[in-house]
Amino acid sequence: MASRNKSRPTNAGTHVRLAADIGGTFTDIAVFDDKSGRLTFGKALSTPQRLVDGISAGVEKAGSDYKSAGLFLHGSTVAINTILERTGARTALITTEGFRDVYEIGRINRPDAYNLFFQKHVPLVERALRFEARERVRADGEVLIPLDDAEVAALGDRLAALGIEAVAIMFINCYANAEHEARAHDILSKRHPGLFVSASHELSQEYREFERTSTVVANAYIGPKVRRYVGEIDRHIRDAGFKGSFLIVQSTGGLYESEQAQTQCVRMLESGPAAGVIGTQALCHTLGIKNAIAFDMGGTTAKAGVIYKGEALTTGAALIGGYDKALPVQIAMMDIFEVGTGGGSIARVEDGAIRVGPQSAGAQPGPACYGLGGEEPTVTDANLVLGRLGADRFLGGEMMLDVAAAERALARVGKALGMNATQAADGILRIAATAMSYAVKGVTTERGLDAGDFTLVAYGGAGPLHAVQVAREIGIRKIIIPAAPGVFSAFGMLFSDLRYDYVRTQLTSLEDAPFDRIEQVYRNLEEQGRAAIAATSVVPHRINVKRAADMRYVGQEHAVTVDLPMSVFKKQDRKAIKRHFDEMHELRYGTSAPAERAEIVSLRATVTGEMRKPPQEKIGKGGSAPPKSAFSGKRRVFFDSRFRDAPTYRRSELLAGNRIKGPALIEEHASTTVLMPGDAMTVDAWGNLAIAVAGARR
Repeated sequence: MASRNKSRPTNAGTHVRLAADIGGTFTDIAVFDDKSGRLTFGKALSTPQRLVDGISAGVEKAGSDYKSAGLFLHGSTVAINTILERTGARTALITTEGFRDVYEIGRINRPDAYNLFFQKHVPLVERALRFEARERVRADGEVLIPLDDAEVAALGDRLAALGIEAVAIMFINCYANAEHEARAHDILSKRHPGLFVSASHELSQEYREFERTSTVVANAYIGPKVRRYVGEIDRHIRDAGFKGSFLIVQSTGGLYESEQAQTQCVRMLESGPAAGVIGTQALCHTLGIKNAIAFDMGGTTAKAGVIYKGEALTTGAALIGGYDKALPVQIAMMDIFEVGTGGGSIARVEDGAIRVGPQSAGAQPGPACYGLGGEEPTVTDANLVLGRLGADRFLGGEMMLDVAAAERALARVGKALGMNATQAADGILRIAATAMSYAVKGVTTERGLDAGDFTLVAYGGAGPLHAVQVAREIGIRKIIIPAAPGVFSAFGMLFSDLRYDYVRTQLTSLEDAPFDRIEQVYRNLEEQGRAAIAATSVVPHRINVKRAADMRYVGQEHAVTVDLPMSVFKKQDRKAIKRHFDEMHELRYGTSAPAERAEIVSLRATVTGEMRKPPQEKIGKGGSAPPKSAFSGKRRVFFDSRFRDAPTYRRSELLAGNRIKGPALIEEHASTTVLMPGDAMTVDAWGNLAIAVAGARR
């Protein structure tokens, strides 16, 4: 782990935390003053050509500046977008002799066995740029063939001649003994300081050579771009007077230093979405909700994560790009499912049907109604034409929307199908809701959980607009719209902690597992985490440690991750470990085998440096009827195949205990909540909108 020197910045004496979440369309800012308890927000259009400009505009709108902040927290989609868009660096791979094609062979997954046009995953590094080094380490860590330093040096010179920007190193069995990888990394870095060098043991110490290869290649591929991006932000905020600590949100929702993010870039793949799940977890703790779905719909995508029994569900690996063409990444991250449907998703006609996304109008030019040059019809245009958005109330009236431009764009889609603009808009929203329901099902139904038993927490600029329609699709009966949903992911960053996740493969039968050796492995991992936290410029409130193990039944290939309480190790209770594993297997796959033998595959430790959180404050109380000041008029809104008058309310004027029945619209600065006919909403003590959904499918 990277560490700071004696001249590192300090947040001592400062009390302002500034959080920035850059999305495909908008940049969201949350500012919290520990001393006064004041919380403010800002929202500005993202600026793709120079992203820091969007951050600065948002900070200004939030009424703050960089000089007054002691912590700058940041989440971004730059890492994941670089992989999905294939815009990374020219990258090479150096691996053990004889294993050059592991990366391309993969796992030979074929999800559609009878599809003659099936295409497998496309590696980020072409075969001509994959090189072999003569070395070999056994699975037990014994060196079989020593590494030839001169050969590695020669390879480095060859890569430089080829104009390579980044190199990934993955030697077989390096998880058991990383000496060769560390030496190769040192040689290449010293001879070619401009080369981005990434070794697999720095990211993953698990077995499975394909997954480790894919992970380290992904890190190298995005490395130069992420390094430039983070470095640019760092220089910009420090030139503007920031003297505190710059932390990045990891895919787990935890925080790590910006210097670490510039070398272990792959850990920030899902940084923005993960922050929203952390915010949802904090909200659930306040409200006493055990099971919830975090539903985030922004301008480009819709994402879902899960809070189960009070904890945010994480995974030890993820498939980037979908199951059929996926590139695996073997690192800890929030268990998030994502679909390419957002407010800026473009609608088009293909094969006689409407398709929505994954292409997005983004921030520039944006939806047609933005009046910034966009002409393609989007989900936002559909919401405007159907009356769900007010042309003069978008972003609190800061940005006027062009209804005529939206109607023209939608009319083109409708004309191809014999529809008018209104019918086309209604069809677009129905299709979008179905697509977004797949994200929710992806983290519930596909994990053995019944979505109908969960509360849907909806946020993002477009989340409250579509929450009820999505809930009805999959049988969810209760929705929570948190305060300031349009900037909720940035708000969630204020609840993030320093976090380091470690894993070590330790294959052993549970029946005769050596607890002394297992305890030593856990302690080593935990010491690494404590050292990493101590090396940062932030002093946490307290340090917490959690343990887990990847387990499987003897004879199985794949394992499941099982959270284990400290007590089972103190008591060396094999039966309790087995019981926890059986329960998790039952939950995940709908079956378990208590009589079958089990084995431990890998040991996992999570070390968290807990930071002080903003307080959750209650709002003023009122009666069941909203105050007159909250009522802001009526608008013609399209529901159930016809336009009808729907009252509109100012959310800022609502009080705890107020109740509103649908159809109705509740408007605020960066979002609008839609209540459909039959829905009933109550404002809770903390100002959240609790919606009882009518007509949910079961």
